[in-house]
Amino acid sequence: MPDNDSSSQSTSESKSAASKSSVLARIFRLLMFVDLPIKHKFLLLAAGTLFWFGSMAIVTVFSLTAIQYKYHQVAEQIMPHDQAAVAVLAHLQNLDRDLQLILQAENANDSSATQSARDHVKALRSIVTKLSLRQTGSTGTFIENLVRSLAMTSPESLQYLQAIMAVTDRIDQSLDNFITAKRKPTKGADSVTTNQTFDVVKTQVHEGIDLATQHAKSVAEEYSDINGDINQIISYSVNAILVVLVIASTLLIFFVRWIIVAFQQPITSIIHQIEALSTGDINLAKRVSIKSADEIGTLSDKFNSLVDSVYGMTIYKKVIEEDASLDDVYRRLGEVFEDELDLQNYTIYDVNLQKHEMRVAYPPFVGDAQLRCEVDILADCNQCRAVKTGHKVSSFQFPGICRRFVPEEGVGHICIPLMTGGNTGGVVQLRLLTDSEGGMLDKTAPQKLFNAETYINQSLSVIEAKRLMQTLRDSALIDPMTGLYNRRFLQEYTKQIISGVLRRKTQIGLLVCDIDYFKQVNDTHGHDVGDQILKETSVILKKMVRESDIVIRFGGEEFLVLLLDVAEGDAMQVAEKIRLAIQKMKVSVGAEVVQKTISIGMAEFPKDTDGFWQAIKYADVALYRAKDQGRNQVVRFSTEMWQHGDF
Repeated sequence: MPDNDSSSQSTSESKSAASKSSVLARIFRLLMFVDLPIKHKFLLLAAGTLFWFGSMAIVTVFSLTAIQYKYHQVAEQIMPHDQAAVAVLAHLQNLDRDLQLILQAENANDSSATQSARDHVKALRSIVTKLSLRQTGSTGTFIENLVRSLAMTSPESLQYLQAIMAVTDRIDQSLDNFITAKRKPTKGADSVTTNQTFDVVKTQVHEGIDLATQHAKSVAEEYSDINGDINQIISYSVNAILVVLVIASTLLIFFVRWIIVAFQQPITSIIHQIEALSTGDINLAKRVSIKSADEIGTLSDKFNSLVDSVYGMTIYKKVIEEDASLDDVYRRLGEVFEDELDLQNYTIYDVNLQKHEMRVAYPPFVGDAQLRCEVDILADCNQCRAVKTGHKVSSFQFPGICRRFVPEEGVGHICIPLMTGGNTGGVVQLRLLTDSEGGMLDKTAPQKLFNAETYINQSLSVIEAKRLMQTLRDSALIDPMTGLYNRRFLQEYTKQIISGVLRRKTQIGLLVCDIDYFKQVNDTHGHDVGDQILKETSVILKKMVRESDIVIRFGGEEFLVLLLDVAEGDAMQVAEKIRLAIQKMKVSVGAEVVQKTISIGMAEFPKDTDGFWQAIKYADVALYRAKDQGRNQVVRFSTEMWQHGDF
């Protein structure tokens, strides 16, 4: 019991592991897009390429925008403020010098320093005003204005502008007070006032110098920071673009290589298999491996099926080439219909154009089997539309096209003629179920029909060869004038005839027949009349016996009739019927009517002897006894007729 538990546990564990492996394989195939259609694969490749190009474009645009933003900060804020700070500082320093000159001058009105000081104040106002107006300017494109609006003046710069404007106002006011005080006559109290106003202006000028110096230093530090930011942005952008480029290139190389492998291996394998097919060297071990469920996988699967079909047809043709008879080929073709193509309802007819008849070759027409066509076609093959036209007949293309086909509800038919040597040597009738509209119910039927026709076409050359061999063989075994078997036939088939009789424990009635005075016919009326009598005699002999019996032209005007499986005494009755029928036979020769009689010797095998050829000799001895006794009679062999000892 513990062993069973451990065994079941290990089995469940192996199943679980297999299930997990299957799930992982499915996930991997999903992530690798293995089973996507080719169109979707390339769309995915295009989308991925656009994504990574877009990513690089976004990184580039973002970097350039950030650099432009910093550039605007430098161009619109740093540089103007730096230049303004230098100019303000220069004017304030010059103003400070002019104040000293004004203080030392005797008359402030005549001093050029006074005008210079006022010009410096005006210049300060102009610089500050231009700088203030620059902050509110909005010329350029929308993007530039947007970037410029982002690169607004810092609060420190605004405070500096406000402070320098306030200082400038105070300097202007204090300068006016100083110049006014300087213009008054110099007295004790006025001198003090002048010095006080000078000190105020001086203090305010130095305050402005300190502001400008501090602002210039601040601007320089900000410029250094922005320059560092620009370098960092460039570094980050280059690194980001490189990373995106490496990832995109790696994925692209991997994906392209995967697509090449996915396409190249199956296609190369298919090419090799096609080359093998062209040389007839088909190796099923080299099947195209199916690695995906896309069009390439479908192509590989279809190609493998095609190779299997070609291989099967090649083997099939080799097999039927080695089959002994035409009926074996028909049987093999029927087995292919049933086993390989799943076509269960079919009939294969063999056509004998010389006799204008056809027969059911396969499956055997025995028992309760029903012929799907009218029986008349067997006796007259020209009533079969496929035989008469040599073209395929399909009720699916034209319902009721063949009036000899026995209609059946829900069943259609396709008759394919077997064209050999320009003639219809047979017909394959395939019967298929129909839907309510008269079409094929089985959706795979067209493919099955195509495969069936391919097998039929593969069989035609073999059927023609077998038919030719059979014709040659028949011509060697059949007397060309009478159409009866000849002596050679008896020599080749003696064993089969004897073994069948011995196995069934029955008798063979042997009738050796000879036309009386036949030489007189040739001498009197000519050989043409003699040939006509031989033909008429052959017809009567065939008519007087069963189809299972064998009639042989033994030589000249002598015939041998083998009555198979007869009871004792039956052969004498048949022989007598033959004698009477020949006696009544009339052959017209111009105005004359020729009538002949026949002598028959009869023996039985194995009753008279266990040697078949000895039994024929006994019948021949009985024939000579009939000739000696007056002809036109039947003589049964008896032992006293044989006077030659052992045979």
